[in-house]
Amino acid sequence: MMKELTNIVIFLGLCFITYFIFRSLPNREGLTTGTPTFTSGVAGGAAAYADSLKMHAVKHQDTLLISKYRGHYENAVLNLDDLVDHLMLHTALNVDPNDHDASMDKLAKLHGAKSSLNNIMKFMDSK
Repeated sequence: MMKELTNIVIFLGLCFITYFIFRSLPNREGLTTGTPTFTSGVAGGAAAYADSLKMHAVKHQDTLLISKYRGHYENAVLNLDDLVDHLMLHTALNVDPNDHDASMDKLAKLHGAKSSLNNIMKFMDSK
């Protein structure tokens, strides 16, 4: 019963994070109409590019409302961190001696995910 509840909490946490990731993606209309989403950041276009990046950052800030939902976000990140820990252990315990490269690559990616989650928590702490 406890394992099922843990799996449900992890699943809901992943759904929550996925929802906010896809919701925060920029409008994709520019890809179909040929209008670029960002201007070039080279030479004379650097100022406009910087303004465009700032505009998108503010849009995401307004969407996420970190100060209001910090607890929910922290719980989701902590649950995802726990899931990554379990996936790392599972991968380490199931290394195929004949094809260890695939397992090592997976462990490296999971380690990178842990580092990313740590950076997310630091980012939220700074807001």
